Amino acid sequence: MSNRMHILLLAGASLLGFGFSQAAANEAEFVTGPTVLYPDQPAARPAATSPRMASAERPNMGGGFIEFLFGDRPDNRYRQQGYDQQQPSYYQSPHLLVPQMDPQQVMQQQYLAQPARPAFDPRYEKQLVDYSGRESAGTIVVDTPNKFLYLVQGNGKAMRYGIGVGRPGFTWSGVKQISAKKQWPDWTPPPEMLARRPDLPRHMEGGPQNPLGARAMYLGSSLYRIHGSNEPWTIGTNVSSGCIRMRNEDVIDLYERVNVGTRVVVI
Repeated sequence: MSNRMHILLLAGASLLGFGFSQAAANEAEFVTGPTVLYPDQPAARPAATSPRMASAERPNMGGGFIEFLFGDRPDNRYRQQGYDQQQPSYYQSPHLLVPQMDPQQVMQQQYLAQPARPAFDPRYEKQLVDYSGRESAGTIVVDTPNKFLYLVQGNGKAMRYGIGVGRPGFTWSGVKQISAKKQWPDWTPPPEMLARRPDLPRHMEGGPQNPLGARAMYLGSSLYRIHGSNEPWTIGTNVSSGCIRMRNEDVIDLYERVNVGTRVVVI
């Protein structure tokens, strides 16, 4: 029994010695052999780091304890790198997770985010009504308290439009004439308005966003106008700095019916 045990111990030592010599030879081959480059890694490695060979290039060490000691065990850095390569690009670039929205969807969301506006009051729709006043046909009559503008037609009729008028302290009355007519007018706030509202632009080109709207009819030499508006929900209210405000579709209709020199009576 002792002789058999002695023989087994000698065989194990021989195998262990062979494993150490084979590992030393492999390590020398790793140092002197060609460098293995991994994806997305720099060509030059630090001198202290020995590149590991791919599993297909590893020598057969017979498995078991020798393989455990000297085999190519998993390299965490390489495994992590391989994991990153297998993942979809949005794991590496979180900003790609943000969906690209269609411009129409963006505009719709912005519109929905705006505060709700009151609906246009049907009382202020343009309509032909009876007129019993003394003004002659072709005259414009502005009824400030009731927020209506009348274009007298004659024969006891007038075309009536809803309007917005001056806030308290900015209403006025008198007789003027239309001195000029402009389509999509520019807007330059007067100094008095800028003193009250320094945040206003000094000048704005005509267009859909311009507060003077689609048309303007200037009253005499004053700063007052009959003009359109990009805020139709304000019709029927005291809202302006003295101008007579109309819906764009209504001011366009009135603009086509009157001429420069038309008499305007504001009451």
